[in-house]
Amino acid sequence: MTGTLYLCATPIGNLEDITFRVLRTLKEVDLIAAEDTRNTIKLLNHFEIKTPMTSYHEYNKIDKAAYLVSKLSQGTNIALVTDAGTPGISDPGEEIVRQAYSAGIPVTSLPGACACVTALTLSGLSTRRFAFEAFLPADKKERAAILESLKTETRTIIIYEAPHHLLNTLKQLYNTIGNRKLTLCKELTKLHETVQLTTLEEAIDHYTDSAPKGEYVLVLEGISRHILDLQEQESWREMELQDHMQHYLKQGLSKKEAMKKVAQDRGISKRDVYQQLLSDR
Repeated sequence: MTGTLYLCATPIGNLEDITFRVLRTLKEVDLIAAEDTRNTIKLLNHFEIKTPMTSYHEYNKIDKAAYLVSKLSQGTNIALVTDAGTPGISDPGEEIVRQAYSAGIPVTSLPGACACVTALTLSGLSTRRFAFEAFLPADKKERAAILESLKTETRTIIIYEAPHHLLNTLKQLYNTIGNRKLTLCKELTKLHETVQLTTLEEAIDHYTDSAPKGEYVLVLEGISRHILDLQEQESWREMELQDHMQHYLKQGLSKKEAMKKVAQDRGISKRDVYQQLLSDR
């Protein structure tokens, strides 16, 4: 009989947000794998949990995951916890889950607190569709590529940021995607929880004069499909009509089909395309 890997969500601030199921599981498993044992011991002591712990973090995730999976294979039940929130969300948990499945180990997730979902529900922005970017990469080229991709993102965007990087990130976002509605959440579920409905421009002005404090979640408005369609139409209109037609004719479309596509791209009627082609002769 193999053991089971339990992904246990822990509070992101308020200790009352832990579930009865997580508490029971943390008491019953043989071992707790914690991202930072110094943080987790405070949680365990508060709830008088004596289960042994071991560290599992970003810098040992490959080898330690293999070791933990071997323990699971021998029948050890293991609970995985992150510093705060749900394991596997912007932390090394995904690696041990992947290795566990490869080894045929059962995995189950015990839901609970998650900063990105908490911030999204507080944002006042659209919650139907969202893109979670977690912390933007430190590598300049990779970071620039992701920021560029966000220019045309229609979903609500969620980003994590530390206080000492906040102002620079706000400026980079503004310079790349322009001014957008922004909800800034900090110290979620804690005593000094703050939710600020603002814009990128206003937030830059505010934090230029006031030093950021606490961990932040940025929830950004996605670009509207209408504006995106207008931008795409404008880019097509910059192309000569004959060149636009050739773009589709070279793909094997008939002249009638090409005219239909050109009309759609430019936001005009097929008749207008036909008239312009006639006048260009």
